[in-house]
Amino acid sequence: MQALSADQYDRLNRLAQAWERDFLEAACRAPGDNPRLGVDALCFQPQALPDGRRGLLGALITPGSLSLALVPEDDEACPGEGARLTLALPSGRYPFQAVSLRAGEWLWLCTLLDDLSDLDSVQDGSRLAQRLMAQVMAPAAAE
Repeated sequence: MQALSADQYDRLNRLAQAWERDFLEAACRAPGDNPRLGVDALCFQPQALPDGRRGLLGALITPGSLSLALVPEDDEACPGEGARLTLALPSGRYPFQAVSLRAGEWLWLCTLLDDLSDLDSVQDGSRLAQRLMAQVMAPAAAE
């Protein structure tokens, strides 16, 4: 796996903080909320977007969900709240939706788990994100 630059890590941190500012209060009221978890962008790696542009793919964990997150590397404008994109990964095809954040930030999200209430700690959430990314990036088993 390729190491990210300091600028890439800073951007992912800003996105996680923006998500927290915009959505944490609502997430904490949702069923399946886990007050032992925070918001973090984990396990990101370079990933080509369907149109060939470069981006970063990883996991966004929140108190209420674990999602695949796709972040375009350039500072393009959000294609519109709710815009959709399908990304082919080694394990299959995943539907993403554009999510706007404050200050012009945005990202593509594909929620995979929406109940994390059984996790006991931030560390459990990090391990789950690592397993998720390993499975997503592994080729699908032949049927």
